Formats: sequence, structure tokens, C-alpha cells
Amino acid sequence: MIPGGWEAILILGVVVLLFGAKKIPELAKGMGTGLKEFKKATREEVDNESKEPKKVENGTSDQDS
Repeated sequence: MIPGGWEAILILGVVVLLFGAKKIPELAKGMGTGLKEFKKATREEVDNESKEPKKVENGTSDQDS
């Protein structure tokens, strides 16, 4: 469930109280960097899986023609 207007304002207020206004940009930057690294690793994993030969039910690869 996504918070509505008042819930979002309340959550933002609590975050400001807990961390302070100066710390929030640093936290956001760290979260952005982490998300960027996660997407890169996910993309690399998908690319690696697509490059590997796929196995057919009888145990041979598709490239054994």
C-alpha cells in the first residue's frame, strides 16, 4: 500500500527529525548509488545467463548441431 498525502508528509517529518535536514541528501545519495550498483549487477547477471548455452531436456545444448 502506497502512503497517501498526509502519511507521506508524516513520514518525511519523522525522517527529518531522526536524521536532520543536512543528513538527508547524503542518505539519498547513498541510496541512489546502491540502487545503481544493484541494477548494474542485475543487468550483468541477465547478460551472463543469456550468453550461456541453454540445456534441452535430453541433456544436450542448443549449439550442438
